[in-house]
Amino acid sequence: MNTHQHQYDTLLCHYSNQLEAIALLRQYRPYFELIPSLRRPTDSVISLPLPVIKLAIAQDNQNHIQLNCDLALIMCDPDWKVKTGREVFIFIHRPGEDFSSLLRRWRQVEVVLGDEYYWLMPWKHRNLMGDKGEFHYPLFVTLDYTPLRIKRGLEGASLPFVEAEVPEIDAPPDMEEAESAIADQN
Repeated sequence: MNTHQHQYDTLLCHYSNQLEAIALLRQYRPYFELIPSLRRPTDSVISLPLPVIKLAIAQDNQNHIQLNCDLALIMCDPDWKVKTGREVFIFIHRPGEDFSSLLRRWRQVEVVLGDEYYWLMPWKHRNLMGDKGEFHYPLFVTLDYTPLRIKRGLEGASLPFVEAEVPEIDAPPDMEEAESAIADQN
C-alpha cells in the first residue's frame, strides 16, 4: 500500500472513533457547536464510516445506497435518544483525487439526501430513529499530499475544510518504550 493510501485509511479508521470525530469537529468551530452535549459526547455523536442509507422509494430497483462520503456524523440528543436532524458529512481527500471529483462526491450526496431516506444504523444504535436529517453539513479534510489548488478551490467554493495530521497509530513502538514495557511486566 502506498504512503498516501495508508494516510487516508489511517484517518478513516481514526475518525470512525466518536471521540476522534469530535476532535475533528473541534477544528471547525461552527460544526463543533452543533454537538448537543459535550458532557456526554459519545451519546451525542454517532460516527458512521462509509455510511449506507435506505431510500423510502427505491430508485432503479435499488433502495440501499452507500453514500459517496467517508463518514457521516449524526447528532443526537443524549437525554431523549433521538437525532437532532443535523448531519455532518466528512470527505477525506483521497490519493489522486482532483478537485472536481472531490466536489462531485459532495454534490452526489446532496442529490441523494434530497429524497426521503433512513439511516442503516449500527447494532449499538438500533433503537435510535434513523429518519432523514433536516440539515446537511459538509466538512472536507485535506492532508499533506493535497495540492494547494484543491484547498484554494474549496476556499473559493466557500466549503469548509480542515488540514489533518495523520496519527501514527500503526507505527512500531520505540525500542526504549518496548523495553520499559517488558521490564514493567517482570
